[in-house]
Amino acid sequence: MYRMLLFLACFGWSLAVQSQQAAQSSLYMLNPYHWNPAYAGMDFSLSAVLGFRTQWVGLEGAPVTQYLNAHVPLEIVHGGIGIKAENDQYGAERNSWVSLAYNYHLALGPGTLGLALGGGLAQRTLDGQKLRTPEGFYLDNILDHRDAILPQGLAQGMTATFEAGVFYQTEFWETGLGVRHLTAPSIDLSTFQSPLERTYFFQLGFHAELSRALSIHPAVFVRSNLVQTQTDAGFRVRYNDTFSVGTSFRGYNASSIDALVILAGLKLSERLQIAYAYDVSLSPLKQVNNGSHEILLAYALDKVFGAKKLPRLIFNPRNL
Repeated sequence: MYRMLLFLACFGWSLAVQSQQAAQSSLYMLNPYHWNPAYAGMDFSLSAVLGFRTQWVGLEGAPVTQYLNAHVPLEIVHGGIGIKAENDQYGAERNSWVSLAYNYHLALGPGTLGLALGGGLAQRTLDGQKLRTPEGFYLDNILDHRDAILPQGLAQGMTATFEAGVFYQTEFWETGLGVRHLTAPSIDLSTFQSPLERTYFFQLGFHAELSRALSIHPAVFVRSNLVQTQTDAGFRVRYNDTFSVGTSFRGYNASSIDALVILAGLKLSERLQIAYAYDVSLSPLKQVNNGSHEILLAYALDKVFGAKKLPRLIFNPRNL
């Protein structure tokens, strides 16, 4: 157990120095605005998403994430606006951020193009009491890392952060590229500067009717800081716009293979939907964890605020 705690502490510290990429998610197909501000208003509905994820269950110090976002189309400003927030805790580190965005909608060909800018605040907290170093002294309630940089207690800081994105949506397919921490700012944690890495999110999805009752929705999701890259590829099959099941695979080579995802969704009412994903671990960590769980609630009001008239085509691929 001590070796495992030491590993987690060192793992958390290395992430704190190098800055973690965005928190993991297996329900990316149902939550595009979280990754790309240029999706704001693209549902042509007031839409809100609330999610919770616990990763690598059974592994002490493993990531736990909560996220929340809402966006709405506003014809009066020729686009949409949105707000999003995330809280990600892993090991000794906690990352929280909130961002507001404006998305300009432009009719282009058979679909709609979104161009967005957003900004907000990011906070990072490092709990020095959860860290351990090979040279440190940790006996009789004495905590001494014997390191001039590592904090003995809580260290936290905050900075402004910006995001941007482009998203194009048609009735049958959609694609987008979002950039988080656009200026790659750093957070001052007193004894050192902790950078927020500029991270890119690419999405590609398709929608096809198999019958009057069945439809299929393949999707690809790529996250990268241009040093490390991770991919997800999967699909959902939807029945009568009420129930959906699907799967996704995370990884693209021997060193990046992480999990096989099984997911399902259910429409609880005309406005409320729920989705759940379970990750079957495939990486070496599978020996010390029991998989990952994620649950998502989605709400849609089906109302366009400030609209002069509705668009000629309303297509919402988020329906479960």
